[in-house]
Amino acid sequence: WLALATSHYVNVTADLSVLAEPVGYLEGRPLNVGEESYYDLPGKSHLEESLYQHCVRAIEHGLQRGSHGLPLIGTGDWNDGMNRVGHLGRGESVWLGFFGFDVLQQFAITAQLHGDPAFAQRCSQQAALLQASLEEHAWDGAWYRRAWFDDGQVLGSANNDECRIDSISQSWSVLSGAASQTRRRTAMASVEQHLVRPDTGAVLLLDPPFDKGVLEPGYIKGYVPGVRENGGQYTHAAVWAGMAFAELGDNARAWRLLNMINPAGHEVAKRIETYKVEPYVMAADVYGTPPHAGRGGWTWYTGSAGWTYRFIVESLLGLQRVGTSLHIEPLLAQGWPGYTLHYRYGATTYHIEVRPGTTITLAIMLDGELLGQDALQLSDDGNEHQVLVTCPVKAHQPEIQGYDRTVEADLER
Repeated sequence: WLALATSHYVNVTADLSVLAEPVGYLEGRPLNVGEESYYDLPGKSHLEESLYQHCVRAIEHGLQRGSHGLPLIGTGDWNDGMNRVGHLGRGESVWLGFFGFDVLQQFAITAQLHGDPAFAQRCSQQAALLQASLEEHAWDGAWYRRAWFDDGQVLGSANNDECRIDSISQSWSVLSGAASQTRRRTAMASVEQHLVRPDTGAVLLLDPPFDKGVLEPGYIKGYVPGVRENGGQYTHAAVWAGMAFAELGDNARAWRLLNMINPAGHEVAKRIETYKVEPYVMAADVYGTPPHAGRGGWTWYTGSAGWTYRFIVESLLGLQRVGTSLHIEPLLAQGWPGYTLHYRYGATTYHIEVRPGTTITLAIMLDGELLGQDALQLSDDGNEHQVLVTCPVKAHQPEIQGYDRTVEADLER
């Protein structure tokens, strides 16, 4: 995550100086053989290296591969509840393969900008190997598998009795760009079919939940079926699914998932009676099975809030900042006349009006003049500017429920 966040920051801001910032390390003893984790108060190492070198070390450590050419899952990847899948050092993670591919692709660009073409090439080569392994081994027929256990058992396959499908392998096959066009669309169609539950307002992480089957993935199995990671909605993953649908250009499903995830959509009395938690902050999880299906879990303390913000601003409203270029390629929903955005860039304010157009191309007008490019070039001249963006609207989009027809937003660099 450090390498991905660093690459994203550099891509958005064009600030390369951060890569040279000296950063210290924490220091503690290595894990003993057979030891999964330990609690201690770490010391501060005398070693300081640049942020760039921290990222390089993290990437190199993550290049450890298993028999299918995929990253080792160890005692858990993003889903730390799967802590027994690879505790012997041989289990592999399909999701981590897609995530690692994205990290390598993004950091190859960062390394090149930093003047390290050798490591940029290493990242690109490793990404290509990872992509080939994913396509050769991870496809299950209608979706991507989740992992392999130490003993070679597969997880997230149609042949499993529990956890036949896991959403994050599917969403990250799209978000990483690693999967083929055909497979990514098939995978997300499987998410829609098996994991999206409009009746309870939940987007499940996996299905069926672990219960009494033979698989022993870890402490995730200790949760009641349908609760938290064990087959409930874990909202990080639900947001990633929405972002993946948006990446595919699927307005209908992307907006529908936002409506399901957005806590403000729970203001209807009947839903509040089921949801039970605050309708104005993100819930980390939502229960997925009766008798508590649709009930919110813990609130206030979840990183899914930040992902939801990015889902709305970047994936749906379509704002993508790259250095001094602002790309605006929204996925407008049916019935929306557009939105107005006030974007502050230093001491400069851009008043941006986005409207559906009648042509097949995006058009941007700056202060009344048509630009011959598909991005707004930002300039901190201290003035106020008027921008009009017209864009084509996708067909077969749903009406948006629970939203004003016009959105006013203020964003600042």
